[in-house]
Amino acid sequence: MKTVVEILDDWQAKDISWVRFELPDIHGTARVKLVPLQAAYQYAEDGLNMYGGAQVLDSRSDVVPGSGYNTEYSYADQLLRPDPTTAQSIPWQPGHARFICSAESVDGTPRLASPRQLLDKVLAEAKAMGYGMRTGMEYENYFLNPDGTPLFGGHHIFNPVFNVFHPVVLDLFEQLPKVGVDLITANSEYGPGQFELNFGPGDGLAGPDKSYTYKNAVKEIAHKHGLIGTFMSKPFNGLAGCGAHFHISLLDAAGASVMADDTAEHGLSEAAKAFIAGNLKYAKAIYTLLVPTVNCLKRRRPHTFAPSNISWGHEDRSALIRIKGGSASSRHVEQRGASGLSNPYIVAAGVMAAGLLGIREGLELMPPSGPGPAEDDPKYEQLPYDMREALDHFERAEPIRELLGDEFCDIWLTVRRYELQRFEDHVTDWERTEYLEIY
Repeated sequence: MKTVVEILDDWQAKDISWVRFELPDIHGTARVKLVPLQAAYQYAEDGLNMYGGAQVLDSRSDVVPGSGYNTEYSYADQLLRPDPTTAQSIPWQPGHARFICSAESVDGTPRLASPRQLLDKVLAEAKAMGYGMRTGMEYENYFLNPDGTPLFGGHHIFNPVFNVFHPVVLDLFEQLPKVGVDLITANSEYGPGQFELNFGPGDGLAGPDKSYTYKNAVKEIAHKHGLIGTFMSKPFNGLAGCGAHFHISLLDAAGASVMADDTAEHGLSEAAKAFIAGNLKYAKAIYTLLVPTVNCLKRRRPHTFAPSNISWGHEDRSALIRIKGGSASSRHVEQRGASGLSNPYIVAAGVMAAGLLGIREGLELMPPSGPGPAEDDPKYEQLPYDMREALDHFERAEPIRELLGDEFCDIWLTVRRYELQRFEDHVTDWERTEYLEIY
């Protein structure tokens, strides 16, 4: 593997002038400092200073009181350290390249609530138990006109004309493979102006790195076309929401999947069954990590393929956990609860933590859903329908807290409750229409 300095030398020979030092925040968006390439050499050695609370700002970029990296450090800087494995030139921004970075305090203490470092912590625990992971995400997103209206009208899922309705889609086809996002399928989705572009999985951090790169690329390239690219979970009343179906396989030390056993019940290995059972037992505890905002819950309506209860099944699109893959080598878990607004690093950390706990605790897997859709079966326990309830389940789940760490858990609870209070304090148009004149 090349060092950061060797990569910078290569970029200099390729006429790269600017380097982006990127830090994924708790929402999955990029907090970025742009530096001239010549300056990047020194920053790579010393660390690049950035405001210390950048990755734990709330969804409005408010500085949240008590959120760990702000008043507690007198608003001090943090240092960004570039990861050479994430080096990419940026084809839609000629002359620019990027590193994804880790963050540390100025005394060298890692900032473990930074999402990518959180996942790295969970992966270290998995490695100690003899496992790695392979993951990928299926995102749905809308492309909108500058005024926020859908790109077109009607419902045109899988329509060959609308699959490539706007040049932004073809531009994504061309640009994404150049940054390691290997597109495998693409189609217009159910909502007007909604699309789904899927890409291959990656091992370890590489899977969520692809997802993070993809989401930010969609927004940047859409902007260059004069559009808004949004992964907002429910941007319009009465129209389809945006999901982020999360696919995961456990790997052995050699990098081979350990999910399948064609001689066993349901075609699943003992490790896979315990992993699924862990995700069912701790579904309420990690739900806030999959569905982080009040808007995410508005996606969850009956018969919209958004799971509402704690269930699993073979090819059941209404279940929380769906088993995918006809062959043993391709068999894996699809966690269908995550919304478009979720953070790929945090989703991976939560699902992996719940699954590892299932293995550690030797959990037994309950029978699968069927014959009808899981969402229509009253025997399954409902997932939280309230954000405060979801946060309370997360706060009380000590085994999850142990794996994710107090630093992240405390910050997550503080920031999300602050956002929720802002929402609850907001007087809506619905309230004014409903109450203002008649009362």
